[in-house]
Order: sequence, then structure tokens, then C-alpha cells
Amino acid sequence: MKNFGFGCMRLPMIGGLEGRVDQAHFNRMIDRFLAEGFTYFDTAHGYLNGKSETAIREGLVKRYPRDAYLLTDKLTENYFRSEADIRPFFQQQLEATGVSYFDYYLMHALTVEHYQKFTAAGAFAVAGQLKAEGKIRHLGISFHDKPALLTQILTEHPEIEVVQIQFNYADYDNPSIESRAVYEVCRQFGKPVIVMEPVKGGGLVNLPDDARAILAGLRGGSPASYAIRYAASFEGIFMVLSGMSTYEQLEDNLSFMKDFRPLDENEFAAIERVRDILKRQDTVPCTACQYCVAGCPKRIRIPDLFACLNAKKQYADWNSDFYYDVSTAGHGKASDCIGCKQCERACPQHLPIAELLKTVTDTFEGGANT
Repeated sequence: MKNFGFGCMRLPMIGGLEGRVDQAHFNRMIDRFLAEGFTYFDTAHGYLNGKSETAIREGLVKRYPRDAYLLTDKLTENYFRSEADIRPFFQQQLEATGVSYFDYYLMHALTVEHYQKFTAAGAFAVAGQLKAEGKIRHLGISFHDKPALLTQILTEHPEIEVVQIQFNYADYDNPSIESRAVYEVCRQFGKPVIVMEPVKGGGLVNLPDDARAILAGLRGGSPASYAIRYAASFEGIFMVLSGMSTYEQLEDNLSFMKDFRPLDENEFAAIERVRDILKRQDTVPCTACQYCVAGCPKRIRIPDLFACLNAKKQYADWNSDFYYDVSTAGHGKASDCIGCKQCERACPQHLPIAELLKTVTDTFEGGANT
């Protein structure tokens, strides 16, 4: 099996995130992806507010035989309160995607707090029963916390077969993410690794000019190609996911992953120099996963506002003010934050979002909440 997967979090949309999936565009991407011999698709119920699952049903499940692809879905903590909720939710996911089983099913976005909830609700036991019934082929977790917690989880649940982690060259030695240390725990326990956010939500595509020049001086390839190949070059990497939202992104990714070649010594050295440049950038390390948005009582599009802030800081981008207005039209502004910190509890990156929104306010609203 080829080690490149289609992450279905950022699909082509008509009318923005609150609109609908451009099904014809997505279908064309699916066809091209499968034609090149790739088979792995990853979704979750929260992706695009459920529209990712149904788009997969329409574009993949209804149009291809079940043995032509592998499908991963996830149990996310905000969709259950107790053990009694898990099976009905799982059945809802089967119906939404149109399949009778999932090839991989992950306990989603585990942190200390989420793991406690999964444990209290007996989620691992229920998942084990579903596997015994043939409704799950392989059981895994996706993980967003520190190495010590992952060690605890894998010790307490040896039945876990795969671990999905955030892994990219910017976060490799980032003290808030600890990608390297988390990856090493996976290797210690012999668990195959699924990589999410190899391009850090697009952050490793939109590089500063001096960093981009370093990669341009290599033997060719887009910034995304070096980020994805970097992640895929490590031992034990079972799958690298890319959240592709355009056909052009798909074609670029296929161009270097269909005949995958690990990074060579010169390319690794270039990545080190790029990483040093990024460490000097004063930006918010948001991956635009959108987990913080759903529960915000003020409907603040937090990742969009951070993207505006980063662009303003990195590039002195005058257009950022325009896009700040676009991002807050019909939604909350940064100054509307009430400090409930529900977003911070949902953030896989553990960002101090409430404080960062004050910086956004100061930058775009002239310090309205100070």
C-alpha cells in the first residue's frame, strides 16, 4: 500500500466553510487519486460539520466497490457523553458514509482531559466490541498531547494498532507539540504512525522569502513536496495525510508521492536551515483545524483571525486588514471574546487563544478590548 492518504478535512467548497462541498470537484480528485494507486481516505464527523462524511459517501462509496479504498473515521469526544451514546453515534457515521464497516477507527484527538472522558465512558471497550463484530477492522487513536500521556495510553491499551500524530519539520522540536518525542514513543511501542498536518495547515507552503529560496535552490519541487516527503522519510510512517482542497494541490502531491523518494542528506540539511528561519518568525502556530470554532459562543472564526495576524506579521500584508473584515462579517470579532476559554480546551496545539485574541484586537481593532 502506498503511504499517502487523502485527508478530507479541507475539501473544495462552494460558499466557504458554511457552504456545501463542491462534489463534482471532489469526485474528480477522488478519481485521479485512485487512478494513481492511492486508496486511503480519512474523515471525521466534525469535519465540515458532517459534510465531509456525506461527500465521501456520494463521491467514493457510491461510485467505487468497497475493496477499492480504505476509509478511516473517528470517535470525537464532543459527540458522546456516556457509553450509551457511542454505538448510536457510530451507526450514524456508518450511515453518513454509506459503508458497513470502517477500515480504521480512531479515538480522536486524545489529550489528558479527553482520555479521561473516553476512559470513563468505556469507549475503548465499545470499540473493541465493534471490532469483534467486524464493523471496525483496525483500532487506533489520534493524539494531541505530551509523550508521557501517549506512553500511558499505549501501556493501558495494547490493543491500539495505529497512532495518528501531528508531525512536520516545524513542530519536530517545538516544545508545545513535541512531534519528535511523541513519534519516538510510537516507535518504542512498535505502533505504525499516521501523520496529520505534515504541511502544518498550509503554513509550510506560505514560507518567508528567505526560507522559500533555500528550497528553490534544491533539485526542484514545491514547498509542500519537501514538507510531505520529510514526514514520509521517517521509519515506521504508515501513512501521511494531506488535506487537499483543490485539484492542483492533488496533482502536485501525486507528482512526488506516486514514486516516493525519501529526502537525501542535502535536502534534510536544507530543511534544517528553513526550520531555523521559521523559529525566528513571531507567528501563531495555528493549524486551522477548526476545533475551536464550533463551541465559540461569539461565533469567532479564530483560525481565520490568526491567519490574518500571521500574514500581517510575516509579510506586513496590507491585505490582512481587508481579510480581517471579511472574516468577521456576520461573525464575532476578536474583541467579542468573553474569555470563557472553551476554545483553549478544544485546541490540539494548546494555544493561549484568549490572550492571542487580545493581540488580534490590538492589531486590527486598535485595542478595542483593552
